[in-house]
Amino acid sequence: MGCDGGTIPKRDELVRTKKKPEQKDKTADLDAKWKHCAITQEPLREPIMACELGKLYNKEAVLEFLIDRSKFECASSFEHLKGLKDLKELKLTENKGYGRPKSEKGDSYIDTQDAKYICPVVGITMNGKHGFSYIWSCGCVLSDRALKEVKSDICHKCGSKFSQDDVITLNGPEEEVERLRQRMRTRKEQAKLAKKAKKHKVETSESETKTSDVKKAKTEKVATKTSSKEGASGGPKDKTPNPLSIQKDPKTSATYKSLFTSSNKAKNQQSAHWVTYNPFYN
Repeated sequence: MGCDGGTIPKRDELVRTKKKPEQKDKTADLDAKWKHCAITQEPLREPIMACELGKLYNKEAVLEFLIDRSKFECASSFEHLKGLKDLKELKLTENKGYGRPKSEKGDSYIDTQDAKYICPVVGITMNGKHGFSYIWSCGCVLSDRALKEVKSDICHKCGSKFSQDDVITLNGPEEEVERLRQRMRTRKEQAKLAKKAKKHKVETSESETKTSDVKKAKTEKVATKTSSKEGASGGPKDKTPNPLSIQKDPKTSATYKSLFTSSNKAKNQQSAHWVTYNPFYN
């Protein structure tokens, strides 16, 4: 009772010290981010998808989430997911040396750093110890080391072209996630503006087409009325000059010309007096 048994107390037994805050296990945290779905926390299985913030999902879980959000308690953390257009299916490279996880019995060594997927260029495992990114345009997953060492605008896996804005970091820190969120908002705003401009262009072209059709219809209508009037009046008026007199026509014979009153013979013929006029002799 009075420490007469030779007990020597320690400092922490006599002095109350401030307890250190509990720290989460880094290995468990990396395992949850890189090997489990961000929505359901189930183990990742192909097909695997990723959003513009760099989080990993099972495609089946994403479809269930988009159909009915009320089933998931963490729905508020994934408000940026509006449809499949906000996600990209990843093209991963399998690690041939990866073994299926075994149950921990304590009688064998379990490599917690082993991962199912690796970088196709450098060969490092995708376990969270090394940075990985994926290309939004094609969906290929590459390590940050490969992107830095082999700088190119062509994907090292599929050969398609991409820009630096297409590179999205997987499971990045909070600062990187915030940067990706801002870039996502900017991209969506630009897409809306481009859609409005395209819609306005289509409407303008349609109105111009309608205007030209109306003008064409009016022209055809006027032409139809003109042709109908000409048909009713016996055809269009002949604007050609009157033909020459028969007496002046060199191709007509004199005998034929004498039959008309305009001939010289008819003009020079003497007419009888009105008193002695006899129609039988004149």
